[in-house]
Amino acid sequence: MTRYGAQYGPDLTFLGVPRCDWADASTYPGADVVILGAPFDGGTSHRPGTRFGPQYIRQSCYLPHDGSRPSLALRVDGLRDLTVFDAGDVEMFSGDAARSVRDLQHAVHTVTSNGAVPLVLGGDHTIAWPDAAGVAQHLGRGRVSMIHFDAHADTGDISFGSLVGHGQPMRRLIESGAVRGDRFLQIGLRGYWPGPETLDWMAEQRMRSYEMTEIVARGLSECLTEAFAIALDDCDGVFLSVDIDVCDPGHAPGTGTPEPGGLTARELLDSVRRIAYELPVVGVDLVEVSPPHDHAEITSYLANRVVLEVLSAMARKRRDETDGTTWDPARPLLADRPDHRPPAAE
Repeated sequence: MTRYGAQYGPDLTFLGVPRCDWADASTYPGADVVILGAPFDGGTSHRPGTRFGPQYIRQSCYLPHDGSRPSLALRVDGLRDLTVFDAGDVEMFSGDAARSVRDLQHAVHTVTSNGAVPLVLGGDHTIAWPDAAGVAQHLGRGRVSMIHFDAHADTGDISFGSLVGHGQPMRRLIESGAVRGDRFLQIGLRGYWPGPETLDWMAEQRMRSYEMTEIVARGLSECLTEAFAIALDDCDGVFLSVDIDVCDPGHAPGTGTPEPGGLTARELLDSVRRIAYELPVVGVDLVEVSPPHDHAEITSYLANRVVLEVLSAMARKRRDETDGTTWDPARPLLADRPDHRPPAAE
């Protein structure tokens, strides 16, 4: 398959990791993770611009693009302790949604069937349908649970006369049987959509949605722990889908459908770190970063760090499983340094 390079902007890889061709497994031997760009915003219902998301997520960092990022918190380098490749953008024409989702599912399925975890940079949330379906196509329909961070449920049926759009991917996944409704966990819902009819459909599917009101009342950590237990029940892996608008617009202004009252940037980073460290993650997508609506690249920088937190936690999980160690988030940064002397107590 011919690779045309990036559709928008410079043809960069994520922070300088090696390049590969998703259609040719020989170009990513032994890969743990393959990054794919999905520059599609043809399913957007309000402000467009997420077609530029993959470029900005890849490049938004003040450090050298040298394929290395040691994590202070986790004491690993997610870009080097894992084998990570970037296959560039899947060619997606925003004027042809049906073709675009078909081509993306083929790319995700190819990566998954070759033993790597696909990490897809969107693009609008339309892409979650082919992303999770491509993983389930290989691992088994109904065998992959979904943890979905979002302000919106994305369970609509028809929008502007189309079954394909960024407000409908979760319904398409459940209706197709790729992901079970009773293993579908949503974190951060709030606002004024969807209406009663769609909520009734969600209840019939036995979806579990943690609205912000519940998260505030119970605490995010408790809600995540409960969601993890459900996600692991009778499923072989977890797909993580992060819509950046799960965060309050003050923390992520560059998105198409901002909804006040969401998670902080810190809460999102801590959450995805927990998921990638504690759960068997088999696929990831990060969507709805819209650079034309961003300010000072706030949203793009956050999205870049979401990717790094996922990769770093996966690397730490592997190290701990191999060495029989356990990561302690309360351990001081310099505790392992032989010349470190803590301040003397007075």
